[in-house]
Amino acid sequence: MNIPLKRGMLIRHQNHIYEVSDFHERHTGKQKPTVHVVLRDVRDGRPVDRTLNDLEPVQEVEYAWRRMQYLYPKGRLRVFMDCDSFEEHELSDAPLRGRGDFLVEGAEYRVRIIDGTPAMVEVPDVVPLRVALTAAPEHAVGTASSVMKEARLENGLEVRVPLFIKTGDLIRIDTRSRTYAGKDHE
Repeated sequence: MNIPLKRGMLIRHQNHIYEVSDFHERHTGKQKPTVHVVLRDVRDGRPVDRTLNDLEPVQEVEYAWRRMQYLYPKGRLRVFMDCDSFEEHELSDAPLRGRGDFLVEGAEYRVRIIDGTPAMVEVPDVVPLRVALTAAPEHAVGTASSVMKEARLENGLEVRVPLFIKTGDLIRIDTRSRTYAGKDHE
């Protein structure tokens, strides 16, 4: 039985679990078309390219989403509590995909559970954070149309912000690029 590929589905291949990011057919002359599949390793987010023939037979992986509350950091781990069972889970950076700095203690997040284990924490692409300290305007850098200055946020992250941002302001930060994404309206 051949399972049709869908973007976002999880598959098991060579004892790894991958998410299907994209796939497309390539035609080369009179040969049979080849389906190229772009995968992302669920453990570390690493991209992998394969052909459909390499992946067959396709084994779909079942998963579930659970609500979990972020409690606190514990060394290099982050402690989450399942909102339904109250069970605590210590997660490494892999399920956070480099976005651990943007977790807010006490906030709830959707967590993908695979084989009974938390595999990915869904952190929003843009989060509001308060400016803890910002440089004076004379420390600004940039061209006349886009002058920026350094700012330290409540989570310790340092970013460049426009001159009008001051200490105490709530701003939006893009968690993918770790850059200023606008001022938040409180």
